[in-house]
Amino acid sequence: MCKVSVIIPVYNGETYLAQCLDSIIGQTLKEIEIICVNDGSKDRTQQILEKYAEKDSRIQIISQENGGAGAARNAGLRIARGEYLSILDGDDFFEPDMLEKAYKKAKESRAELLVFGSDQYYETTGEYKSVAWTIRRHALPPYRPMNYRQFTDNVFKVFVGWTWDKLFLRSFVEEQRLYFQEQRTSNDLLFTFLAIVTAKNIEILDEVLIHQRRDNQNSLSNTREQSWTCFYEALLELREELKKRGLYHELEQDYINYALHFSLWNLETLNGPKKKELYQILKKTWFHELGIDGKKAFYFYQKGEYRKYQNIRKKSWRVYEQEQR
Repeated sequence: MCKVSVIIPVYNGETYLAQCLDSIIGQTLKEIEIICVNDGSKDRTQQILEKYAEKDSRIQIISQENGGAGAARNAGLRIARGEYLSILDGDDFFEPDMLEKAYKKAKESRAELLVFGSDQYYETTGEYKSVAWTIRRHALPPYRPMNYRQFTDNVFKVFVGWTWDKLFLRSFVEEQRLYFQEQRTSNDLLFTFLAIVTAKNIEILDEVLIHQRRDNQNSLSNTREQSWTCFYEALLELREELKKRGLYHELEQDYINYALHFSLWNLETLNGPKKKELYQILKKTWFHELGIDGKKAFYFYQKGEYRKYQNIRKKSWRVYEQEQR
């Protein structure tokens, strides 16, 4: 029986792909399948994948025209047969017992969604940096099973909206019709947050099992100026799905607070000429479309974020830019 399907989308990943694959095929859990989706790479990615597939029969390769990480992940989902799903990034690397420990914990607790610890790795310095904020432990109840209704913080901030530090029960994913948005960045936000608000049994494994590479200059997170609107499209799609599933009324305040938080984060971390464009469209249109405009100060959980929002509403780009220097 295949216990875990590992899905890895890859685009021009020749620099780090071998290290990623080595840390997957060397996992202590052997009953896995490794689905590598080559998303139209123009470097040596395909050759590297074929070399590894020759050595390990558990590796399956899907080659497709470039459609983005969301499309690649969906392609992997369609053929996955494992009991659980691990959806990883091709430039990260992992503890050798990551899948064994995660699978064991998920099985013991009958979890539909398991979240485990991670850290950040900086290759230029060889430093590992703690990221305790990826699991807001103070917001979790002391008992199990748990679901989002027992969280004491914003539902959309208890865990981060990415998939790679999580294990998903495949039958749950299929039952809830979870999917990735087929866009360049923020494509896993919808999948992850829908999993969080539909899972009846969420568990955590409080141990660092994955190392996220943070100094890969070619990673999508470092080239967001090429797809700076994707976060907005992700927020709109999430709201639409929450409404379809009858969850939006209950989660509206959490959603709007998160929409403000994520909008500000994208603005503050964006570089280049698109930053001005994002500032202006948030002010003129997107804050209104996301339901943020018209809410009073008491509606927002983080008063500092509300003040930043008010500053954007009141000030011109030139004044904002000068204040940020």
